[in-house]
Amino acid sequence: MNVPIPPSFHLDTAQSEILPDNGEYVLKVSIGTPPFDVYAIADTGSDLFWAQCLPCDQCYPQKMPKYNPKSSSTYRDVACPSQQCHLLDTTSCVPPSNKCNYTYGYASTSLTKGVLATETLTFASAVGPPVKLPNVVFGCGHNNTGVFNDNEMGLVGLGKGPASLISQIGTSFGGRRFSQCLVPFHTPPTVASKMSFGKGSEVSGPGTVTTSLVALQDPTYYFVTLDGITVGSTYLPFNSSGAGAITKGNMFLDSGTPPTIVPRDFYNRLEAEVKRVVQLPPIDDPQLRPQLCYGRDVLAAGPVLTAHFDGKADVDLKQPSTFIEAKDGIFCFAMTPTDSPGGIFGNFAQTNYLIGFDLDRNTVSFKPTDCTKL
Repeated sequence: MNVPIPPSFHLDTAQSEILPDNGEYVLKVSIGTPPFDVYAIADTGSDLFWAQCLPCDQCYPQKMPKYNPKSSSTYRDVACPSQQCHLLDTTSCVPPSNKCNYTYGYASTSLTKGVLATETLTFASAVGPPVKLPNVVFGCGHNNTGVFNDNEMGLVGLGKGPASLISQIGTSFGGRRFSQCLVPFHTPPTVASKMSFGKGSEVSGPGTVTTSLVALQDPTYYFVTLDGITVGSTYLPFNSSGAGAITKGNMFLDSGTPPTIVPRDFYNRLEAEVKRVVQLPPIDDPQLRPQLCYGRDVLAAGPVLTAHFDGKADVDLKQPSTFIEAKDGIFCFAMTPTDSPGGIFGNFAQTNYLIGFDLDRNTVSFKPTDCTKL
């Protein structure tokens, strides 16, 4: 039987489905023996993989059944103290059980608490039988609060730190690398794309551009250097002076944050240029202030933005990635300002690119791709 192989992937590449979920993306992770499917937020801005676990002391509402450690023959609590327990720096040992208790928080003020454990994960492969990966450390979350919706059964940390799924699976799958392809916002939730891990997940071929990862103090984030953004045909440097040296690692890529967030001075210049180029009256909706919003025509009349990353890696942001439908028929500029000196390249801007994160080579690669076709 001739099985068609997607051109981007290696024959035996470990893969997982990734689905849109109202501004976030959920990754299908099969956990335990027998395998139990967990749909967890895919987050390149954090490290811990955790799932809502029975018994729940305090869990947010979840549509699907919660993972039950007692139903899996491969579940093991992590001993305390142990090397595995110290993969996170927010763990504690509580006698007499000597389980490895963890607390893990997010910028959104969401919080998960529970015990660290090990489990077997099962991944699909591009062609061939599923791939099993034993002894992956994860958080069995018994107390989880915050901005989660009832489709989200946990969160998969895909950052660079030692506890992240990527760091843990690297040696087994032939390298600490993975690729993602995020479908555009408002794609029907049934349309899945693929995340690929390890050998064969490299991103290459016509149209691919590559920039360097920058190692900074925080080991989790995928820091890159953004030199500036072109709006239509006007180049705007990241720094207003334009002359001063750009700080290396001034942005990080975060699949768990929808908008792109940039320093206020840069944002003000970008917004002013977008207003100048878009020959349409902005829509002032009291619920959406202070965002810059337009009617549906902006999808045709709006400019293409080009993000210029270090190493001449130019990433075009088409109108559907730049103007997001915030309310019926109202499309808002998908960037927001911050008072901090660095920013975040969010998931709106990452859609319809096959993006390869390679921790061994310290690179990120972008390839324009229709992610709904993967």
